[in-house]
Amino acid sequence: MIAIGCDHAATEYKKEIKALLEKRKEQVLDCGTQEGESCDYPVIAEKVALAVAGGKCSAGILICGTGIGMSIAANKVKGIRCALCADVFSAEATRLHNDANVLAVGQRNMGIGNVLKIVETFLDTPFSKEERHARRIGQITETEKRYFK
Repeated sequence: MIAIGCDHAATEYKKEIKALLEKRKEQVLDCGTQEGESCDYPVIAEKVALAVAGGKCSAGILICGTGIGMSIAANKVKGIRCALCADVFSAEATRLHNDANVLAVGQRNMGIGNVLKIVETFLDTPFSKEERHARRIGQITETEKRYFK
């Protein structure tokens, strides 16, 4: 299952991404917000991040005006490696090298065609499991343990 969430600046892209996910036969957990509702992006980011960190969802997708606020907020949840990606190369690299589990994108600064390609690349790219990348993720996890009790 894929968790998805957006703020009020990105409901249009959330609809488009949900349609893509449903076309791919993915189960979707919609964490809000809905069109016409105002919200605070940290609340939505936390809902998506907790669904992923808690194991209910295998990945998350967050959309706001730029993707920046959502990525910052999601990365405050223990176990989340949220990557803000603006191109396909970054989406592929963050999965291969960082085993990112949440993707953040922006509606105001990115075209929908590009966003949909980024989403597909993120979901279709497995972690490489190379020792150097696994070691570095382990280092990130150890840092997280020191600061997130």
